[in-house]
Amino acid sequence: MASTVKRGKLFSIYKLPGFTFIAIACFLMLYAPIMTLVGYSFNSGRSLALWEGFSVRWYYSAWENTAVQEATLLSLAIALQAALYSTILATMAALGTTRTRPFRGQTAIYTMINQPLMVPEIVTAVALLICFAVIKQATGYHGLVYLVAAHTAFCIPFAYLPIRARLEDMDLSLETAAADLYATPWRCFRRVTLPLLWPGILAGGMLAFVISLDDVVITEFVKSAGQDTLPTYMLGQLRRVITPEMNAIASALLVVSVLLVSLIFLLNRKKS
Repeated sequence: MASTVKRGKLFSIYKLPGFTFIAIACFLMLYAPIMTLVGYSFNSGRSLALWEGFSVRWYYSAWENTAVQEATLLSLAIALQAALYSTILATMAALGTTRTRPFRGQTAIYTMINQPLMVPEIVTAVALLICFAVIKQATGYHGLVYLVAAHTAFCIPFAYLPIRARLEDMDLSLETAAADLYATPWRCFRRVTLPLLWPGILAGGMLAFVISLDDVVITEFVKSAGQDTLPTYMLGQLRRVITPEMNAIASALLVVSVLLVSLIFLLNRKKS
């Protein structure tokens, strides 16, 4: 005599009272200010509260602004270097913590790598400021190396997370088979592990690039005179006068960030 099992109804959060209202309210609070900023970047007048017609004059103004050009080039140079160095270090750390047997102190290593994510950014900025101040006083050097090193240190955990996640999802059987066929560790890494890991490395590198490009707090503390990146340049301008040109620059940064984050999502998307 076959017994029947009554299946309970699946729990659905969408049916909770007030879910739709709360979701819409959260999206409005998150995105309404951003959409307002983007909208007023096309304002033809100088007012930030009075709409005077549609125009792209502020985008042309920002594009032709020499200070904006220099700050943008500096931001791109620092972000590219920080993304490259942090991705290399994060890849080495991910391999060292996932392609080995569990060992004593492994949790402590995870904690150390992810520490910049757990502590307030201002704490990291002050610590880097003190450390680099000692080095500057001892050496007398005030170049861009400090900004690149600070951004690299801060971006390592952001690059580490997608790379480690990719490694944990990879099947070890291919690497084991390559080792059984007398492949050296380097050849196994170059011909098997690296091609499978490449999407995670790209995702980690792009995420580190976005984080470095948008960083304000650490840059503001570490930079020397004449080393304004685009975010710190915008912060300095906002302290003086707010013009729609700042809205245009912020909108351009928003578009770049959205495109890169979308690429990261596509690279990390699981394929059936």
